[in-house]
Amino acid sequence: MLLPDMNLLPALDALLREGSVTGAAAVMNVSPSAMSRTLARLRRVVGDPLLVPSGRGMALTPRARELRPQVAAALGQALAALRPPPPVDLAEVQRDFVIRTNDSVAVVLGAALLARVAREAPGVRLRILPEGDEDPADLRDRVDLDLGALPETPPDVRTAHLAEHRYVAAVRPGGDSPARGPGTAPLSPAGFVALPHVTVSRHGRARSVIDDRLAELGLERRVLATVPTFGAACFLALETDAYAIVPSGFAERAAAALRLAVHEIPLRLPAVRFDMSWHVRHDADPAHRWLRDTLAVLAGDRPRALVGERPAAE
Repeated sequence: MLLPDMNLLPALDALLREGSVTGAAAVMNVSPSAMSRTLARLRRVVGDPLLVPSGRGMALTPRARELRPQVAAALGQALAALRPPPPVDLAEVQRDFVIRTNDSVAVVLGAALLARVAREAPGVRLRILPEGDEDPADLRDRVDLDLGALPETPPDVRTAHLAEHRYVAAVRPGGDSPARGPGTAPLSPAGFVALPHVTVSRHGRARSVIDDRLAELGLERRVLATVPTFGAACFLALETDAYAIVPSGFAERAAAALRLAVHEIPLRLPAVRFDMSWHVRHDADPAHRWLRDTLAVLAGDRPRALVGERPAAE
């Protein structure tokens, strides 16, 4: 089926509203002769004269009068579809957002994010999914935002770098061992391996870049356990003589809540990226853009609480 030239629609609307070739030409900013040629095309397309001589002017045919409200409505809808969306009132948005991340991000940024949601977009509800076997394809349907660092993303997934973070060793204070001294005391490599470690790995891997750096110094650590979350690592450290290897921001929260001592790891370790990934279909979505901007601001406001993906190390 051959579709008519939709460029004729504005001219038809002008002719039906003005009831005059000259008047329609002025509205469309074209010459009367050009509008006469357009009217001839419209008569062939519609199968009706539309405008006919009447005394010293012209009159609409019955078909033209019937078409006038239909054409006006169709043109209005077409123009509305081609305009940018109006500003969104976040206070009126009713929507669920699915965010996939680890418990470190949820703990460090979660409270501030929830406060912003309650204040600016009370109809928004966050659903936090745990990290698993991340597939960027999930961003095409069931996940709105991935927070962490996806190793590879397809062309239809956007990624924004938010921050980098480091890992520290959290341990319960007290005792005679210098490895369990105050968190302000510098930790030596020998002190770092004096106690066993609890590491975090969703795949249960115990070896990491930490072991490579220790091997360069002729040292070796003992990994007491691997657990899937940073919270579990800190609680185990609270009940055992072991270091929990966790992000610095999470460790600060854990130190305050669980009275853990926090030590810098005395090794040259690579920084770990904290990225935000989403599907391109959300690029111009005002509510989704607000969520991305809010997370970027919160991550930037907390330079000492950089969080994100499990260590490349772990």
